[in-house]
Amino acid sequence: MPEIEENVETWNAAASWTAEGDEWSGPWGSAEAQWWGTLLPRLHAFLPAATILELGPGHGRWTRYLKGRCDELILVDLAENCIDACRERFAADTNITYHVNDGSSLPAVADRAVDLAFSFDSLVHAEADALAGYARELSRVLKPDGVGFIHHSNMAELRARAALARRVPERWRKPLSARGVLVNLYAWRAQTPSAQWFARACEEAGLACIAQEKIAWEYGRFLTDAITVVTPRGSRWERPRVLVENPDFIREARMISSSAKLYAEGSFPATSSSSST
Repeated sequence: MPEIEENVETWNAAASWTAEGDEWSGPWGSAEAQWWGTLLPRLHAFLPAATILELGPGHGRWTRYLKGRCDELILVDLAENCIDACRERFAADTNITYHVNDGSSLPAVADRAVDLAFSFDSLVHAEADALAGYARELSRVLKPDGVGFIHHSNMAELRARAALARRVPERWRKPLSARGVLVNLYAWRAQTPSAQWFARACEEAGLACIAQEKIAWEYGRFLTDAITVVTPRGSRWERPRVLVENPDFIREARMISSSAKLYAEGSFPATSSSSST
């Protein structure tokens, strides 16, 4: 289980960031395709937002898309290396502030200051105790109509399947995981959270859980991850929770990858000329 100290050590290491985090967008072909094809369609109702909080920005994979959609962007990461990398990468952007935290609280963020709290492909490594801390903090920092969009682990729901995978010898476990026969233990997902548990933790903190999408990641159709959307009670966004199971999440990513390469900015010549007859 990735504890906070292990996360700090891992994400402070330069070896974890060979392509500024873009390497984690492999199934989509690029971070650009993942943003436009997967994330923005899920976020568009909440954007633009006056103040956005990004939890776990890493080296700014999503920061580059968020910074132009808000007046103020607050970056919070437990890894000082990541905050330093973002500070250097976005030095020209005056609407960003940078903060290192303890992995479960937000002391640098004022009460009722945030319109959208966003975290994707980061808090999947956070265990239940850390996520519970963030749930309490989101209840404090979100504006009355604010929204939290949090990608996290759902591995507690697959506890029995994970235990079975651990009993399989390593020489067989990896190829069987890659084929989707066994639940993937190599994606370094936190083992204690589940979608149902996080919804309850948010509700206990005073938030309304309005949407959850359980998703399969990388191999097979096991719903190892979840995206949870929360808002303060009484918010204009509040509604009964809508739950969707999406075992085809990575299949969708590969479909996006196959078409996005036709239209990506980098696929066109740097300069072009046209002529008419």
